Amino acid sequence: MTETYVLTLGQSAIMLALTLSGPILLVSLIVGSLVSLVQAATQINETTLTFIPKLIGIVLVLVLLGSWMLQQSLSFTYNLFNSLPNLVH
Repeated sequence: MTETYVLTLGQSAIMLALTLSGPILLVSLIVGSLVSLVQAATQINETTLTFIPKLIGIVLVLVLLGSWMLQQSLSFTYNLFNSLPNLVH
């Protein structure tokens, strides 16, 4: 196992984590910002008000993109396991 392989594997793992978490975090940010705007306009200062809309948005993202996320994770894991025999010298 070379140093280059370990760095490439780490970079791939980080990119996968960012790719999979990106849509969820983006939806959470957008929904939270919209709810904050509504709270500012109506002067409702309830901190728990953003929880349910964010939860609904995250569930929708997982329903819509869950199969793609799972496929990306499985592909990464499959490639990792297939490369294991080549690492033993």
